[in-house]
Amino acid sequence: MGRRSKRRATTESPASTTPKQGARSKGTWRILDRGSTIVAGLLAREVSQTAWRAVTGKKPPINGRHPEVATREAVAWAVVGGALVELVKLLVRRYMTTYWVRSTGDLPPGMKPLTKAEPVPLPQPEDEKPGRKAKRKRR
Repeated sequence: MGRRSKRRATTESPASTTPKQGARSKGTWRILDRGSTIVAGLLAREVSQTAWRAVTGKKPPINGRHPEVATREAVAWAVVGGALVELVKLLVRRYMTTYWVRSTGDLPPGMKPLTKAEPVPLPQPEDEKPGRKAKRKRR
């Protein structure tokens, strides 16, 4: 009888000492998400500066408040730079989320599935409503 209890104890102990899968995956996702945000920010700055140089042919304004920078140029830089930064961040973070889903088969921790709206039933003509027999016209 002593052998059986030892076997049971050895087979049950590894399961009780392993960390929870949810806690590990949540930490991993947090690192991936924050890391991708940092990479996206750095990449976005380079993309926006390169795009500005390609369009205008000169360096982007460093300080939009400087009096030598035209207001039109400062506003254009703010719009272009801000839009490109957000676009690059969005694309990088979506890529990381897609990578996570392909790797694990689940949504990242904390991300809820989108609810699907119930389909709205289409109105049916009187003759074709379910449960009713169609009336035939007599000639």
